[in-house]
Amino acid sequence: MTTFILIMKKFMGDRLAITGLAIIVCLILTAFLAPYIATHPRDVFAVHPAERLQGPNARHVFGTDDMGRDIFSRVVFGSRISLLISIVAIGVALLIGVPIGLITGYYGNRVSELLMRISDIFLAVPQIILALALAAALGPSIQNVILALSFTYWPWFTRTVHAETRSLKNSIFIEATEALGIGAWRTIVFHVLPNVSSSIIVRASLGMGYTILTASVLGFLGVGAQPPAPEWGVTIANSRRFLPDAWWYATFPGLAIFMVVMGFNMFGDGLRDILDPRIRRAKR
Repeated sequence: MTTFILIMKKFMGDRLAITGLAIIVCLILTAFLAPYIATHPRDVFAVHPAERLQGPNARHVFGTDDMGRDIFSRVVFGSRISLLISIVAIGVALLIGVPIGLITGYYGNRVSELLMRISDIFLAVPQIILALALAAALGPSIQNVILALSFTYWPWFTRTVHAETRSLKNSIFIEATEALGIGAWRTIVFHVLPNVSSSIIVRASLGMGYTILTASVLGFLGVGAQPPAPEWGVTIANSRRFLPDAWWYATFPGLAIFMVVMGFNMFGDGLRDILDPRIRRAKR
């Protein structure tokens, strides 16, 4: 309990981390309360030709798109898609990458080496390239974007957990558990995993922002979510034909992506500074 209080005090003293947390909380609240926050919730998919490409005004604070749809409402509802994609993709990547990292880090056999070489192959190629190729091969849809992002992000968890587990393997308390006859799986689950959980949390928080950005890029390139879905990358892609005159069309979805990704990055950096003892010692 004392450790938790100390961590909370350090976190509350980090302004960037607090700002990032506030942005994340706003994103979550926006996603859950979208029907109540959106000014035109019923017109997210409706077409109003008479109101097309109107600039920001009292009725449409973010203006309208080429179909006359309220951009503010579509940005608000688009937060649901981005949050869904990031949570599911990171969750699946966790379920794949963390167990592999724990097993390969604890056991130093040939199977572990093979798994790590496979993860190295994935890490050698930029994730956006792999995700783009996989999403294009599977076909454009939100489900395939989630699958592509999960399949390409798990090696990051594997590499992080593997390195932490390897360093813990020679620790005194791990040797003590082995001397007491505690089984390997029990040691991994109840002793190794809690000690690497901070690195997993940091990697997941940073991955959330990167996943949202990558999903928006895939939507922009036409292999992610498809119109008329109010996904931010799709909205920016549709706005290209009307730039620079209809500047609001791309500006506000772009700002939404920027703010959310920045929020997750600031929050993740703050957690890393607090939870990683090596960084704390360096700062002292």
